[in-house]
Amino acid sequence: MEKERGRTIKYVLGRFAEMLLILLLLSIIVFVLSRLCPGDPLRAWYGDGVDRMSVAEKTAARESLGLDKPLPVQYGKWLGDLGRGKLGLSYKYKRPVAEVIGGVLGNTALFGVIAYVLTFVFAFRLGRASAEREGTRLDRFICRAGVVSGNIPVFFLSLICILVFAVYLHILPTGGAYSYNSEGDLLDRLRHLVLPVFVIVIGHLWYYSYMVRNLLLEEMRKDYVLLLKAEGMPRTGIIRKYCMKNIMPPMVTIMAIAVPHLLGGTYVVEMVFGYPGIGKLSFESALYKDYNMLMATTLLTGAVVVVCNYVAQIVGERLDPRMCHEEGSYE
Repeated sequence: MEKERGRTIKYVLGRFAEMLLILLLLSIIVFVLSRLCPGDPLRAWYGDGVDRMSVAEKTAARESLGLDKPLPVQYGKWLGDLGRGKLGLSYKYKRPVAEVIGGVLGNTALFGVIAYVLTFVFAFRLGRASAEREGTRLDRFICRAGVVSGNIPVFFLSLICILVFAVYLHILPTGGAYSYNSEGDLLDRLRHLVLPVFVIVIGHLWYYSYMVRNLLLEEMRKDYVLLLKAEGMPRTGIIRKYCMKNIMPPMVTIMAIAVPHLLGGTYVVEMVFGYPGIGKLSFESALYKDYNMLMATTLLTGAVVVVCNYVAQIVGERLDPRMCHEEGSYE
């Protein structure tokens, strides 16, 4: 018992160290690339007033923001502040980065979680229905729809939805998170989420339905399924009672890999719909060279992706011990 507990602690600590190393490398890459890209961060702080500043004033402004130091020194200061729990000041909003992110994090979390859950709830249902009716019109439709929908850019689909449902039909809002003076109205918030969530779900649903279908059909060709068929169990019963359970380990991995895909789509949709979230904040921070904000949103996104992948691996190993590594496994 003690030996197993020791292996578990060692495994968790090893994974945590890997995660920190990945985020450290990510922070270095983003830090360097953001400062090598063209643009002036002073414009985010002073706006158009930077055009009327003298060379001496610009030099003093860079000194006050710490932008005059060499890159290694700037990174060391930023890393030291991060270790003390400080994310710095946003150049654009003139407020602490943590405060700005905290104001929109809930919007992205609500949007992303609803879109993610609906995508896989419907994907499992459609994929199972397709596998149960292999070779029928429904099966062929799901396969073809997955190919078509997977190649439609989410920004294009977003614009089409705005044009149809908001401009022509006037039944849904064009964007934003809520109507004027309706911040606390849950129904109004959900109404503003209808189109963004619809775009994300439609853009990914058919592809993952196709993945579920293929895994089920592969499972249906195994020996135990042939034995169950010989005993007279119907195809539908075999899929629902046995195959759905057996495809869960690989599906957990697929669902983890889907996190960055859905998250990336969410960020793009936020920009198109003007939805105040982390995606919109990330785009603005890159556009205005708001370095502190860009570092924070990038690391937050990277942490979500890395944690989801590690959690999925651990859960997958618990569901199917064959996925465990020979050394350093969770078992």
